[in-house]
Amino acid sequence: MATFFSRMTGRPATRLCAVALIALATAACFNRSPTTTGSINPQATAQMSQGDLRSHAEALAERHARNPDDVRVAVAYAGVLRRLDQRAQAVAVLQSASIRTPDNMELLGAYGRALADVGRFEEADKVLGRAHLPERPDWRILSAQGTVADQLGDHERARGYYQAALRIQPDEPSILSNYGLSLALGNELPRAESKLRRAAAHPQADQRVRQNLALVLGLSGKFDEAEKVLAQDLSRDEIAESMESIRAMMSERNSWAAIRDADKDS
Repeated sequence: MATFFSRMTGRPATRLCAVALIALATAACFNRSPTTTGSINPQATAQMSQGDLRSHAEALAERHARNPDDVRVAVAYAGVLRRLDQRAQAVAVLQSASIRTPDNMELLGAYGRALADVGRFEEADKVLGRAHLPERPDWRILSAQGTVADQLGDHERARGYYQAALRIQPDEPSILSNYGLSLALGNELPRAESKLRRAAAHPQADQRVRQNLALVLGLSGKFDEAEKVLAQDLSRDEIAESMESIRAMMSERNSWAAIRDADKDS
């Protein structure tokens, strides 16, 4: 996932600082079943090691080279490249595929998220706007559009996307988490905390959601509670480092601008 304020203090990013605007990552609800090399099931890569991912990328690269018109292979290949942090290469793969198949919704959604990965937010905004139909909106794309709008500084438009996504998928923790971060970027901490508490209470909430809640609790001065939330997933040393990062963020004169800048660098 993209980093959320990892460059705030000049210190190495902690696991808390690796919190993300969730919709920009691969969709949640991964299938944990094993996969064979070259599989185009993106969910099956969720628990692969870096070595396995590299082998998987090589196999998909060969399949993509043999048939560059196969959209599913192109999307799967780009997804593995993103997981290997080869984001520019993922953009190149999807850009070429989108030229060949300009109206494929799945492809456009992947391309838009990949553009956001590399900070090309205005382009991502345009591409994601074509990645679903008004009469058949996709909540994942709406949430991704929200995160891009946040990166562009248009928080009101971002919240409209999150609200639309929640009408389709009520209580989805990834949407609520992104919505909470949007409110935090606008320095609306009580509302941000409310959204993130609701997200963290969901049975499908993951570590990223809980860490986003801890971030907002810390920024609200609720340090003891933030530490308790972090303790669900992090070691004692990681908790201490994360809390130090939050306190450093709060001491910055223009911390909210710094949060936005750090997120754009992700």
